Amino acid sequence: MTNSAAQQADPEPILACTICRDVQNFDLLIEDMEAALGERWGDLSFADATVFLGQPEAEALEFVAIAIDEDDESNVNTIADLIKTAVERGIRVIVIAEEVSPMVLHQLLKLGAREFVPYPLPEGALHEAIERIRAPEPEPVQELEAPVRNRPKGDRDGVVLPVHGLSGGVGATTFAVNLAWELATLSKDDAPRVCLLDLDLQFGAVSTYLDLQRREAVFEMLTNTDTMDNESFLQALLPFNDKLQVLTSPVDMLPLDLITGEDVARIIEQARANFDYVVIDMPSTVVQWTETVLNAAHVYFLLLEMDMRSAQNALRLIRALKAEDLPVERLRYILNRAPKFTDLAGKSRVKRLAENLDITIEVQLPDGGTQVVQACDHGLPLVEVAKKNPLRREIQKLATSAHELNRAAAAAAK
Repeated sequence: MTNSAAQQADPEPILACTICRDVQNFDLLIEDMEAALGERWGDLSFADATVFLGQPEAEALEFVAIAIDEDDESNVNTIADLIKTAVERGIRVIVIAEEVSPMVLHQLLKLGAREFVPYPLPEGALHEAIERIRAPEPEPVQELEAPVRNRPKGDRDGVVLPVHGLSGGVGATTFAVNLAWELATLSKDDAPRVCLLDLDLQFGAVSTYLDLQRREAVFEMLTNTDTMDNESFLQALLPFNDKLQVLTSPVDMLPLDLITGEDVARIIEQARANFDYVVIDMPSTVVQWTETVLNAAHVYFLLLEMDMRSAQNALRLIRALKAEDLPVERLRYILNRAPKFTDLAGKSRVKRLAENLDITIEVQLPDGGTQVVQACDHGLPLVEVAKKNPLRREIQKLATSAHELNRAAAAAAK
């Protein structure tokens, strides 16, 4: 009887701890921790955590949630030491940040923090992060198996073809995905090696359009480009039907300025060394590393539609690029959902649009209709769903023309 009562009185072991300057500054975190763990969690200050993580009792922890805001940036070295200590002891780390600069966040995640959750906490975000860190980690060998076959050897000098939508919904990702696939399947015997990079870190949809799983390896590569080599770059890629290599966007939504121009330059350099064509799906937002991509591009595709928003955005982008003395001659304008051949009034509007913007619209893509949506929803290139679709045919023509021009230029250079 006495033993039974004593056993009931023993508190349940603590599974996790929050670590922050003052947990009352993160009231939503308190609620979510209680919802996820009940009474089986504790709270520590930075000073107390430094002591506790060095004690044997800390080994029982599943994870620690380190909550910081802009006032903690001056204490980043202490926080970094806490993360390193936790990782060394096998304790997983979740970083919860409110208005913290991307550079500080980048530094903390590079040290081994497994998850990042913004504050105020989105509904269910902490629970999902806890579930992910509790899931067994995939064996590294499994991630290596797919890219090993026919692995590039770093002996190429690829053509860089970024695709940039001038406004949301103009079909830039659809164009990028299908252009990359058409290039990769130009020939059954001697098809070029093609890599598709999704650099829209927030709303990238390449993985959706090709039914590929987003992986943590992408985030790890993006945040460690200074130590990236040929092997680590290729490990971050996923094959699609053994013909196209794809760098998907990360698992979580990340700030676009998490990566710098130097990071992007290193990624493009590795891609060019391993592939004949590097198609880049760009975010519609112009960021600091847009200049890096433009300078690396052989041709920079800009997609627009016959509407005022596309026209205004094109004008503003051209003005901004010229003000910075950037190579606007590399821009190629593509009009998506262009008027039909028999629509003379529509053709006249296209001509006026080009004249008003002082640009040349070199390619006009027809409206592919509902088949395009169906292909995207099924995670397949358009050719696999509707081979004779007019949009697919135009993209195939463009891919063929680009490949022929590239081969001619390469032959002339020899």
